[in-house]
Amino acid sequence: MKLTSAALAAAFALGATFTAVTPSQAAPGQAKATPAKAGNCGGASWYALSSRTASGERMNASYLTAAHRNLKFGTKVAVTNKRNGKTVVVRINDRGPFIRGRVLDLSKAAASHIGMVSSGTASICYRVVS
Repeated sequence: MKLTSAALAAAFALGATFTAVTPSQAAPGQAKATPAKAGNCGGASWYALSSRTASGERMNASYLTAAHRNLKFGTKVAVTNKRNGKTVVVRINDRGPFIRGRVLDLSKAAASHIGMVSSGTASICYRVVS
């Protein structure tokens, strides 16, 4: 079932929780991305809020940014969608995600670059580039 952003916002406001199901393997015959470290893979979601980020800057959905639990603000990270092999470089400017199994929350622009806007989540691998 696909929910609109308005429906998701209303559900979260009421305290709803969601479990995302993401593919754990590429389709037969499709190449999988190889991560620099196996520990740098997991789920990712995207968000497009207008509030301030944990770094103090205003969230802008058109910037290539992401949230990570503990990487230093300003760290550049290359994120690869395991399903299609597309990669984008993002700057860490927020904290999160706070859902088990997810390692990054991407801005909508970053999610668009790796082809995960319509699905909402993706199985990704990332590596620090600077």
